[in-house]
Amino acid sequence: MIERHHPTLVERTTRFTLLLHLPPMAGHGTDLREKNGPALAGHGAEAVRDAIASSISELPNPLRRSLAWDQGAEMARHADLKILTGLPVYFCDPHSPWQRGTNGNTNGLLRQYFPKGTDLGKHSSDDLDAVAVALNARPRKTLGWRTPAEALDELMMKAHDRDVATTG
Repeated sequence: MIERHHPTLVERTTRFTLLLHLPPMAGHGTDLREKNGPALAGHGAEAVRDAIASSISELPNPLRRSLAWDQGAEMARHADLKILTGLPVYFCDPHSPWQRGTNGNTNGLLRQYFPKGTDLGKHSSDDLDAVAVALNARPRKTLGWRTPAEALDELMMKAHDRDVATTG
């Protein structure tokens, strides 16, 4: 299962992290804010849907089982995302942090690179990729001091071995 933390996807078993670059919507911040207008962060549900769909399509099938999401308007296009990717989307209940198990930890790690309140849209996709590489190369106690990249490699090898065993 993948958990979402805007704009972050984290694979729960391995803690492998993808940071999604969401550029601001055209015209964001240049006009007066209209009531019930575009999202305050300047990222429409379509941009979030497209960024997730693009990132998910690059992941191996064993990692694409489901997506757990916080309540939020940025997922207004979740039905489209399910159609595009085949990925079931589950919404966490409000005030239920245990449903977002890796959220607090990953956000804490991200704050070492980006202080709370940082607009990640001002950082390039290369900046975000560099932070994701650093996070995925960082040993984690919960993984027996393996890195998320090592845990992901191991998970993929096991999945490959199962596929070979069942088709041979």
